[in-house]
Amino acid sequence: MNQESTDSTDRTTQTLRTKKCLPCEGGVDPLTDEQSRGLLSGLSGWSLSGDGKSISRSLNCKHFPAAMKLMNQIADLAEQEQHHPDLHLTGYRHLEVVLTTHAIGGLSENDFIVAAKIDPLVDV
Repeated sequence: MNQESTDSTDRTTQTLRTKKCLPCEGGVDPLTDEQSRGLLSGLSGWSLSGDGKSISRSLNCKHFPAAMKLMNQIADLAEQEQHHPDLHLTGYRHLEVVLTTHAIGGLSENDFIVAAKIDPLVDV
């Protein structure tokens, strides 16, 4: 990645972090694959599902209390944004975060806003 695209990616991520999720009750189209990939490029460690309807990030925490602390931080953030990920804790310390906008059956900008706001909780 060249410096110009890195700067653009950083600006996109920072922009997402300053936004608030908007209520979504359906009636709008999900993001296209191209739009999703563009927004995804600025996020750390997130993957687009094969069907393009969700993004996810897998995290390995040091131990169970650390995993629970992170889950609670993500839950607090999700409540603030009123956009809630699916959280899966397995093996006592392996956390998977999955974001999708259920009301539209795919991805919306809200998913990327929440993902961008989760990254600083993880990347410390």
